[in-house]
Amino acid sequence: MDWSLLGCGRSGHVTYAPAEAELRALLSAPTAAGPAWQCLRCGTFVPGEPTASGPAASAPDVRRGKDVRGAFILRIFAIERYVRALVFGIAAFAVWRFEYARASIEQTLDRKYPAIRTLLAQLGYDVDKSKLVGLIRHALTLSSTTISLIAALLAAYAVIELIEGTGLWLGKRWGEYFALIATSLGLPYEIYDLTSKITVTRVAFFAVNLALVLYLVLTRRLFGVRGGKTAYQARRRSESILQNATLAVAAERAAAERASAGSAPGAASAGPAPGGPAPGGPAPGAVPAGPVPAGPVPGGSAGPAAPGASR
Repeated sequence: MDWSLLGCGRSGHVTYAPAEAELRALLSAPTAAGPAWQCLRCGTFVPGEPTASGPAASAPDVRRGKDVRGAFILRIFAIERYVRALVFGIAAFAVWRFEYARASIEQTLDRKYPAIRTLLAQLGYDVDKSKLVGLIRHALTLSSTTISLIAALLAAYAVIELIEGTGLWLGKRWGEYFALIATSLGLPYEIYDLTSKITVTRVAFFAVNLALVLYLVLTRRLFGVRGGKTAYQARRRSESILQNATLAVAAERAAAERASAGSAPGAASAGPAPGGPAPGGPAPGAVPAGPVPAGPVPGGSAGPAAPGASR
């Protein structure tokens, strides 16, 4: 599956016209309908005006490929966190309201409970063994301080889940760290809870939390795992269309500079080199061209006579 193309199909193409002329030439192409600009997400050339323009340094940071898939997975976890926040928020409100309505609930239970118990007994259900009824009766015996503390803890957990969900939905680095730490702190208790009794709900909660922790550590490279943030950003830059175009322009400039330096002529000398011949003169020690003059060679015997000389 092409996640980049899927992202463009959901959110639209992201085209950008850099102010730098060389980059503009690489990211655009002439068509019959006018200039087309390359999408920074899926790489398709899209006819029409670019979505935005400006310096290359101000271009939007666009997710591609694996990052689009990763953002989709994190949003699934975010939705699960939002559901938890909603459930525990409702529970906190119910416990808080229970404190103020405890007297009326107790009176209603004492008045209606015999009739309900008789009705359910006729249907073959012993309501006295119901865990829900036992929980309600136990709650009625709690002090006001204990009930307020339970409501506060439920509300705090709902807020934590809400922050986790928001950070994961936005794909922020701080949200990933917050979700990892908050979820990891609850894993030991969940493991202990499973040792006492295994239920479908407990297994499901533990599996989701463990999957989130492993996914964040391995794929988002948190706490320095697999090279950490540096390696994560390097991988993103290597997949960036604009970054690759910038590197291509830099490589072309470097090649042009090398070619220009190699073809430049050397500096010509204005006069003879020290100890060398004058321009156009013979090399040192060379015998001059032409007839050899008659006469004795200095420091030796006489040389051969010139033609026509008297003996």
